[in-house]
Amino acid sequence: MLFTSLLPHDAPDAVQRFARLVETAWVEGKLAKLLLSKPTGEAEATLERVTVREVLLRGERQLTWLWRHQTRDITKNHPFDESLRHLLGLLGTQFQNAHLLTDREDVQLAFSRKGKPSLRVGKLAGAETAKAEQSHDREKQRLLEIDSPFWTELALTHEVKGQRQLVPAMARKWKQINRFIEIFSNAFQNSQLAASPDVHVADFGSGKGYLTFAMHDWLSRQGKDARVVGVELRDDMVALCRGAADKHGLTGLVFDQGDVRSYTPARLDVMIALHACDIATDYAIHLGLRAGAQIIMCSPCCHKQLRPQMQMPAMLRPMLQHGIHLGQEAEMVTDSLRALLLESEGYDCQVFEFVALEHTSKNKMILAVKRAQPLPAARRQELLAQIEAIKAFYGIREQALQELLCAA
Repeated sequence: MLFTSLLPHDAPDAVQRFARLVETAWVEGKLAKLLLSKPTGEAEATLERVTVREVLLRGERQLTWLWRHQTRDITKNHPFDESLRHLLGLLGTQFQNAHLLTDREDVQLAFSRKGKPSLRVGKLAGAETAKAEQSHDREKQRLLEIDSPFWTELALTHEVKGQRQLVPAMARKWKQINRFIEIFSNAFQNSQLAASPDVHVADFGSGKGYLTFAMHDWLSRQGKDARVVGVELRDDMVALCRGAADKHGLTGLVFDQGDVRSYTPARLDVMIALHACDIATDYAIHLGLRAGAQIIMCSPCCHKQLRPQMQMPAMLRPMLQHGIHLGQEAEMVTDSLRALLLESEGYDCQVFEFVALEHTSKNKMILAVKRAQPLPAARRQELLAQIEAIKAFYGIREQALQELLCAA
């Protein structure tokens, strides 16, 4: 066991047992969370606590340490032996409390004012075990931390008795943000960016910056050098987000005033455009394609271009005579053409509902991940033929993304 070689010979029994339990939980894959609290000494001034969780980085199990200060967070990833050595150096010197949570045990190590440690091991059983396991599942699925200080600047959280808590009215927004990051994380792991030390992201129409901050936070926690820019037309939103990023020292997170039709980043690995109105979505996709982005994520809005052009095929007239159905058909055709064009440019593309309708009516996502291998020429010709067949069927003369690609 590692801890026997790392512990001082005179280490108290409570500390030795705690270290043994931490190592056992790691070896068995049952370390849900390790929390260090009640900072003391030099760390006491700005540090609030440290949270340690398991992560998988490039196929290797490690522990990610989140150092939570009053105005900023610091994340570092370490292999287990280094983490355990670091932990033993902190117990009783910089932190008075340590809390280990596994699937069956709730372990707490506490140091008195005189530095004497005591250990309490609680066994979870029955309903408590089931509840804990469900909680652990949620912990594993949650990719963002609600108590990151910048969320308060964005009015997503507020202070309640010294702790940051979600503003009740923002519960749906928080769920949307987490769902977006969940989708992005899966796409990221399936892209060539997973092996890149740095990632450049542009979020067009960033608004209040929820997703922009979330992207920077998640990428930083993965050990990436994150360069994330939010591009927004409204100067008040740009000023708000800049202020929050500067206040919390978020290096690599910037906000610019600009428009997707004219803004050209020096490098673009991930292109995001949520709720870009009508053909602004086409301009955003085209920018991503032109820059060779590895991931393109769009949530289209206001499908206006195709609807006036669409002729009702005879077999569909009984359905499309109703305005609401014609509008839905125009949306489906618009986004289907966008997806086919993305695929023809060498991307694996999906179109799906990314949040429930109860949260927002603009709930469709177009997700495109660049293929590692070039698209076969025969497949590209097949896709282009499908696009022309759909346009002919509905009498469509112009589609913005296709025109932009042809003009390039």
